[in-house]
Amino acid sequence: MLTPGTPLPPATLDATIAALADPARRQVIDMLKAGPRRAGEIAEEAGMSGPAMSRHLRQLRRAHLIVEERVEEDARVKLYRLAPERFEELQGWLEEVRAFWTGSLGALKAHAEAKAGRRRK
Repeated sequence: MLTPGTPLPPATLDATIAALADPARRQVIDMLKAGPRRAGEIAEEAGMSGPAMSRHLRQLRRAHLIVEERVEEDARVKLYRLAPERFEELQGWLEEVRAFWTGSLGALKAHAEAKAGRRRK
């Protein structure tokens, strides 16, 4: 994982956005916001077959958006939970984009106001 404040490398950003581009995977993310769940529970709630859900979970794991954990009492059971680090990294990138646009729009506004002021004279 990247350290806070480190920009996401383009390939990492691409993989993250690609994983989140699919509505079924976003649905999984929404489900996991409530807490860890088994793959079968996620598939059932999403109305999807186990193999189809397995492919979505694999994509989310590869993008480091979720992690898989084994249950100590039963090694056959896997729980999936959100990986907050990748979301924090994504949030950092989004804040950079927002800062750019805020600055650009502020500069555009100042330019337009200055130009309008020159016309009035």
